[in-house]
Amino acid sequence: MVDISETPTLRPGGSSPPAFVRILFVLALLFVFLVGVNGLGDGFKALGRDLLDSFFRATENPFMGLMVGVLATTLVQSSSVTTSLIVGLVAAPENALPLANAVPMVMGANIGTTVTNTLVSLAHMGRKQEFYRAFSVATCHDFFNFMAVLLLLPLELATGYLQKTATAITGLLGNVGGGLDYDSPLKHALKAVVGRIEGGLDYLIPGERAPAVVLILLSGVLIYVALMLLVRFMRAAMESRVETMVGRGLYRAPVIAMIIGVVATVMVQSSSITTSLLVPLAGAGMITLEQAFPITIGANIGTTITALLAALAVTGPNARWGITIAVVHLLFNISATLLIFPSPRIRRIPLRLSRRLAAVAVRSRKLALAYVVGLFYGLPALFALVNHYL
Repeated sequence: MVDISETPTLRPGGSSPPAFVRILFVLALLFVFLVGVNGLGDGFKALGRDLLDSFFRATENPFMGLMVGVLATTLVQSSSVTTSLIVGLVAAPENALPLANAVPMVMGANIGTTVTNTLVSLAHMGRKQEFYRAFSVATCHDFFNFMAVLLLLPLELATGYLQKTATAITGLLGNVGGGLDYDSPLKHALKAVVGRIEGGLDYLIPGERAPAVVLILLSGVLIYVALMLLVRFMRAAMESRVETMVGRGLYRAPVIAMIIGVVATVMVQSSSITTSLLVPLAGAGMITLEQAFPITIGANIGTTITALLAALAVTGPNARWGITIAVVHLLFNISATLLIFPSPRIRRIPLRLSRRLAAVAVRSRKLALAYVVGLFYGLPALFALVNHYL
């Protein structure tokens, strides 16, 4: 785990850093995050075409791509990290990850991000009714994303709906903005920093591909650490406001509650924080599953902001594909919401399934643990092994 104990935070009852210091800290973390995204692309470019081709073949199977997205997200406990890595790969100069292969991975990241609030609900195991309420609120997020993938993955494979729509939207954004090749000072700064890192690695590490491998690993660490520190800092700065917003949203109309879920997640840069706030409230009987559900869906949409931020700073000839996959992520979540939420009959499906699963979990704690470990870790790992040896 990343040691973030020294992160500057706002301490209750204590003095907080001046506003300009907090702003500089957030901007510095965002810059480090974007350096990681750009370094990832350059690292894969330096690896060479043959290794990239093997990666292409592994992710050509959409179900393999889906499982990679699930497993990667559950391991790092953040869909933002996974989708940012995907943006970097798609936008890499050597096109390290084709857009078509990346779409199922983004869907898998959406499923994997639900593991955090499900793990939080396990803390309520000691009290049956409390655990039932907490587990049902946590797993309604699971079932919503399962349904989203079941509806949209076949549609995408048959028609390319997400890719085509996102590509069209990216084209419109480019035209409106005067093209995606805007000569940004930020991009120059990112190139300069990444270039210095590459030069240092080439000097310190012998070998043709070893510096590229280290650059990829270092970039992944930068992305992870920067996002985790940013989430921690934003949570400390915004937690009371987010809790107030979520609390008010619980008693609003579903659409308002959904919007509050979006805004709260954008503020703290983490859907896991927003949804995990709902779990103890549900366990205590303060909210119902129906009240928590629209905020959960809003959090799903709000979490796409990180990939969009990453995409806007990538450079090179394939930068537009990074923006396109970020738009795919946003479009996937909006499309799922429009397909599932408006119809009361369809909307009740994830709620009913989560209640049934919670009833089973209450009767057997072992089955609850088996559900979490098997679905989020075991199944993706098993699928990857089978795919490797077949």
